[in-house]
Amino acid sequence: MKAPARHKSAIKRKRQAEKKHEVNKSVKSMLKTVIKKVEQAVAAKNTALAKESLTAAMKALDKAASRGIIHKNLASRKVSRLSARVSKTGAA
Repeated sequence: MKAPARHKSAIKRKRQAEKKHEVNKSVKSMLKTVIKKVEQAVAAKNTALAKESLTAAMKALDKAASRGIIHKNLASRKVSRLSARVSKTGAA
C-alpha cells in the first residue's frame, strides 16, 4: 500500500487527477453511446438516422482525441469503420 501524499502539490495533483478521471470516464461512456446509436441505425437500415448519428459520432470522437482522452489513431480507426458500415447501407 502506498503512503498518502504529504506535500501540498502532491495532494492537489491527486485531487485534480481524481476529477479528471471522472470527466474522462463520462466522456468515454458518452462515446460508447454515440457509437452504439450509429450501429443500431445501421442494423435497422435507417439511412437518414445512420448518417445523422455518424456525424455526431465523428464530432465526439474527434473532440475526445483532440482533448487527449482517446488516442487520435483510435478515433480515426473508429470513424473509418463506422463510415464504412454506414456507406454499406447507402447513406454516405
